[in-house]
Amino acid sequence: MRERFLTGYNDFVLPFMIGMVFILTYCIVALIRIVAQLPKEDRRKFFISLVTPKTLAKNIKDIFLNCLLHVKIWKRNKLLGYMHSSIAFGWFMLIVVGHIEVLLYTPHRAKLFYYPIFFRYFVAETESTMRGAVLFFLMDFFLLVVLSGIALAIIKRIRSRMFGMRRTANPSFLDLIGLYSLWAIFPLRLLAEGFTADISGGSFLTKSLNYVFTSFLSDHANMLPSWWAYSCALGIFFCVLPFTRYMHIPAEILLIPMRNAGIRIRHARKGLAKAEVYSCPSCGLCIDACPMSVQKANIKDTTVYLNRQIRRNNEPRIEEISDKCLLCGKCTAICPVGVEGDKLRIAQRSIRKYGINPDYSSIDTATMTHDSHGKVLYYAGCMTALTPSIRKAMESVLKKAGVEYELMDKDGGICCGRPMWMAGRFDQARQMVQKNTEIIRNSGADTLLLTCPICYRIFKEKYKLDGIRIVHHTEFLDSLISEGRLKVRKDARVYVYHDPCELGRGSGIYEQPRNVLLRAGTLAEAAKNRKESICCGGSVGSLSLGFDKRRTLTENALNNLTAASPDVIVTACPLCLNTFGRYADRKVEDIAETIDRNTSIKISKAPDGSGKCN
Repeated sequence: MRERFLTGYNDFVLPFMIGMVFILTYCIVALIRIVAQLPKEDRRKFFISLVTPKTLAKNIKDIFLNCLLHVKIWKRNKLLGYMHSSIAFGWFMLIVVGHIEVLLYTPHRAKLFYYPIFFRYFVAETESTMRGAVLFFLMDFFLLVVLSGIALAIIKRIRSRMFGMRRTANPSFLDLIGLYSLWAIFPLRLLAEGFTADISGGSFLTKSLNYVFTSFLSDHANMLPSWWAYSCALGIFFCVLPFTRYMHIPAEILLIPMRNAGIRIRHARKGLAKAEVYSCPSCGLCIDACPMSVQKANIKDTTVYLNRQIRRNNEPRIEEISDKCLLCGKCTAICPVGVEGDKLRIAQRSIRKYGINPDYSSIDTATMTHDSHGKVLYYAGCMTALTPSIRKAMESVLKKAGVEYELMDKDGGICCGRPMWMAGRFDQARQMVQKNTEIIRNSGADTLLLTCPICYRIFKEKYKLDGIRIVHHTEFLDSLISEGRLKVRKDARVYVYHDPCELGRGSGIYEQPRNVLLRAGTLAEAAKNRKESICCGGSVGSLSLGFDKRRTLTENALNNLTAASPDVIVTACPLCLNTFGRYADRKVEDIAETIDRNTSIKISKAPDGSGKCN
């Protein structure tokens, strides 16, 4: 025993060292490649953010909360959150406390990077290490924490519903090797340290195990196979890690500072996109979240499987999955890592060639100029044109409130460009953006009003309309009511509000429509609402999902909305209104129609005694 203390080396450390050298080399090379793939401006932003104190502090905080404690998963399901954080944080603390032990008791061994991992083998218990009883306790405590997480992970493989998951992603062959080697690491560590606890010291867990072992295994030579097995499990895990779902562990540590630096996806397979793909933990949360997964045939079209196909460069499946998606953004909203499934799909679409190339350069924007300074410019959009009841109701409400407005697309107009953007046809979308920008600027209006969330989102994100207020009609109605310009009667109906994907998850507007509906009647909530609202199924985001296959999706969304038995389903999107209207068993209306019905023109006396509309 004394000899191993003096030398500080045994051949069993080799599997761990080989695996560690491999994974460190792989991660360094991958880091250099991903950063090199960033556009020059993004690369500059990234490096500046690393030395900016505020951003650096945020990086450390986010890595700690999201990579170690998994707070986002905790919020979703406490048992699932504990499972992930117990393994991640527990393992991290074992490494930290192990290094503290080395620095305190064998500082001359600190340069041996394997030493903290196998400290209990190389260090005999002396008067010095006896003072480390607190550290011994912490090592046993965190080992027990990790083991409890491993036990839950095994249970989850059998009964995922206990963790709030109806479905989980099917692991690949290499995923299984990584999984089983990870599960083996900590029981083998307990076994190995249990053998040596009477020599190197231990605490409540390892010493208790040692009492059992010494009762029938008195020869300490029996300890070596367990230390070999522990080292081999570590080595195997590190060697397969880059080719499995567990690559998300180092990848997310890179993804967080890139995102905090303000970097966005600019290429389908490079830079941030690649970091997101490799950061996917394949947890499967996006499977249950995806509205298409209500049909079993669509389960393998979810984001977790898209990321897997991108890693394999399986082009046919990448195209199929990307085109089929509704782009509702729900997978992005619930992803604990923040993988942007919708944006990744748009990026995949953008690198394909399309034959259509419309030209809008000949449109004369001067003929569309309006003298609307100080007025509202109302852009109804293509979808509202297909549901004229919304436009009529909104114009009626504007007149009742005494709002001066102009209808931008009264005689037809140019699409906002969002559908083209969702299809990955960026050049065509930019042409539309440019022409619409000229029309809006020439109008002289200082407020742009939209009744379509699809239009609203692209006007907010892609248009440069400084000095012009861009407002959705739910926001506008809320402000009109708050300012007292609209008097709303409260009726006896029970309303349920459907959060449209582009307005809720896409633009973060949740409260204003609810404020409005509370003035009109009683508001019930859907079973899943706000950021977890279920897509109506009619999204223009999908390029290949057939009309006949959408009905199941719509009926699933309607079942979610009618859980509280409301009288009326209210939405704030013309596409949702049109889609729900086909299959709903009760009235479906736009929020503008609700308010139009519950308001009237108030007649007051003008100073000259004549009647005046207000």
